[in-house]
Amino acid sequence: MDGTPGGPWPGTGLDPLAGRVLEYLVTVPSADTVQVATAVGEPGPAAEEALRRLEDASLALRVDGVTARWAAGPPRASLGALLARRRAELARAEALVERLHATYEEVSAPRAAHLVEALEREEEVSARYGQLLKGTTAEVLHLAKPPYVTGQHGSARDMGVADGVRMRSVYETEGFTDAVSLETALRGTAGGGQLRLASGLPVKLVVFDRAAALLPVRGDRPAAGSLVVHSPALVEALVALFESVWERAEPVSLATRREGPLPPVPAPLPEDPAPQSDPQAVRPDRRTREILHLMATGMKDDTIARVLKVSRRTVQKHVSEAGALLGARTRFQIALLAAERGWLAERP
Repeated sequence: MDGTPGGPWPGTGLDPLAGRVLEYLVTVPSADTVQVATAVGEPGPAAEEALRRLEDASLALRVDGVTARWAAGPPRASLGALLARRRAELARAEALVERLHATYEEVSAPRAAHLVEALEREEEVSARYGQLLKGTTAEVLHLAKPPYVTGQHGSARDMGVADGVRMRSVYETEGFTDAVSLETALRGTAGGGQLRLASGLPVKLVVFDRAAALLPVRGDRPAAGSLVVHSPALVEALVALFESVWERAEPVSLATRREGPLPPVPAPLPEDPAPQSDPQAVRPDRRTREILHLMATGMKDDTIARVLKVSRRTVQKHVSEAGALLGARTRFQIALLAAERGWLAERP
């Protein structure tokens, strides 16, 4: 019996307990209150009250006798009437929403609020951000760069975005160094989101279902206020901007983050062993390739260490070993040669 809060009964106007009682009654010719209470696992008074509600809705019939018994009424006719009333109520509610929105647009037209909303105070921005996230059903696109506003730094999952919403975020490499941005990214990717890094992001931006976009009025002062863009043409342009940044950004996986430093991982042998004198045949271990991959995005050693939950000395040791394998001295040379060898194209 489906008595869960998310079950079908609230849609009929019945509470879950009354629904469970009805589901039991249709399986028996009749039952007394004690039998009903036992079947649904509720105290007698609660079962009696549920039976009264079903009687009022013509879904249960009282059969008089030495002991009062209850039988189910014809569900299709009685529930059909309930659903018809609910549909009529919803139609009236939808009409009310349309009237309210028409009045809102009429009052707000001078400010063009139907195209762009101006949010001046930080608390307004945070509240509107939460509303937009909770109303998102398909996709969130996110460009994140400093300076950050603390109130806006909660992840989409923290703000109550629905399950199944696709999330894609690009963080600016130079700003991906503080614990707040790292933990926010970790929470986002833990919910199935995708993360990339890029340098020189043009703007801070969040796009909700490709229908609305939130961005600051001033890029250098996000606390000065934000704009919520509803104009289809402007939102489409901002989505195109995000996609262009996404294409050039470097994918980063935080799925391998561990609690505490990992022990050294020996380098796996190639499938077709080649003489060790051939430098092209040498492949670094998984952890080294993981570190090189993050280093190539522009991450500093301290940030890589926080992402992978290892020590800074461990990061430097792997980078140094990669340099020795490649015959390179600088980080730039290491990244360049690692890319040429195809190490960065391999999944860590």
